[in-house]
Amino acid sequence: MPLVKAPPVQPSVETKRKVALAVTAVFLTQFVSFLFIYARNIAQPQMIAEFDGMALFPWLIALPALAGSASTLLFGKLSDIHGRRTVLLASMTLFGIGLALSTQVTSMVLLVASATFMSIGHFPIIPLCFTSVGDLFSARELAKWTGLLNLPTGVAALIGPVLGGIVAESVFGWRGLYWGTIPLLIAVGVLVAVALPKIKQKTKPKVDIWGTLVMILAITTLILGFSRLGMPNKLGTGAILLAVSAAAWVGFIQIEKRVAAPILDPQVLFNRTFITAAGASFLSFFGLLGIMAYSPIFVQEVMGISPTISGSMLTPYTMIVAFMGIPVGFLLARSGQYKWMYNLGYAIVTLCMFAMWRFTADTPIWVYVLVTLVAGFGLGATPTINTVVAQFAVPKNLLGVAVGAMFFFQMVGLSVAPAILGIAQNSAPDLESGLKLVFLVGAVAMALSLLIIITIPQVSLDSE
Repeated sequence: MPLVKAPPVQPSVETKRKVALAVTAVFLTQFVSFLFIYARNIAQPQMIAEFDGMALFPWLIALPALAGSASTLLFGKLSDIHGRRTVLLASMTLFGIGLALSTQVTSMVLLVASATFMSIGHFPIIPLCFTSVGDLFSARELAKWTGLLNLPTGVAALIGPVLGGIVAESVFGWRGLYWGTIPLLIAVGVLVAVALPKIKQKTKPKVDIWGTLVMILAITTLILGFSRLGMPNKLGTGAILLAVSAAAWVGFIQIEKRVAAPILDPQVLFNRTFITAAGASFLSFFGLLGIMAYSPIFVQEVMGISPTISGSMLTPYTMIVAFMGIPVGFLLARSGQYKWMYNLGYAIVTLCMFAMWRFTADTPIWVYVLVTLVAGFGLGATPTINTVVAQFAVPKNLLGVAVGAMFFFQMVGLSVAPAILGIAQNSAPDLESGLKLVFLVGAVAMALSLLIIITIPQVSLDSE
């Protein structure tokens, strides 16, 4: 008698309701996080002008990225032990405190300091949202829902840039963005506390303290080393700091091989697929920063366009970047093939960055909008692919570590890129020439990213 295959077990109505509430909590958390990012990017030139802080602008990006990269890796590890809900709420609390502190600053130095503290909580929120989705769905559905997580990002991209320009020009100024984010954060925090399930490993909590400290030393000396290379009288200091950084990275890897609970598990660190994607992602932040951080300054200070209109000009780019993840997620879920999307995405951004290098004060608005919009197709595809690759390249029990590690390498790129881009900008005789050099460096970095990503292996997206 032939065996009859049992039908798959269908989740109950109550289970579906709990999953729907949890997804809503994650989506709204992602929305608030990105809404602040997109709005602040447009208001940032006003912040710099108020404190006459263009000289410290690279540090406003690099130091928060340094703190955020360390906390992203650490919180990813802690979320595998204590559960996503607990660690996500801790991140949101630190983010809220940082928002409040930032409203009280009176100088560029204090702004950099408050932004650095705020990033300890803010940066881990997004990877924790992705790993929370990984807890809720099976492998077959994971790529689709990872893509759908870009939906709240897209809505934030639609609203954020224009909102940032409007609030920055209002009586509230740029501080209004920070005050307005706090009640939104509290509201979604309550929903997270109620909706997300308690999922944690039944292991004794361990923290890789030495690995964390050596990793922070490696990143700090890397950033300071590159920044010193831009000062003619401190080239020797820069070279020494970079040598210390190289030694610290070697030491970090050796520590991770030996400790019982590594902050960056060797199964992740030495995975060929993962490290290829992470390396390309690291370099891509030179291009991403060129568009998101430096091009608004070019538009407002070189092209002479107001913050509100500047926000509108960048809106098509931010929308494409955000919403591209949705069709990419569905394509990944259906075909399981990501290499061609990777290659095409990096090629598109490389060409667009070379086009931005040719921008001038007389460049028409429509050209800027078109070039950045097309770049959005490439940069919009990679985050979803990176997250899915990180989740499938390593064992399920390392989900939080893998996604956190992917974002960690991105944050290292975000830390190092401003120092190098700052060298390029400061080497030019005027602001326009300096920003054009920034775009050129971004274009070269994107070309290197393309060369790296062409070599990435194809892993199966079919296994649990």
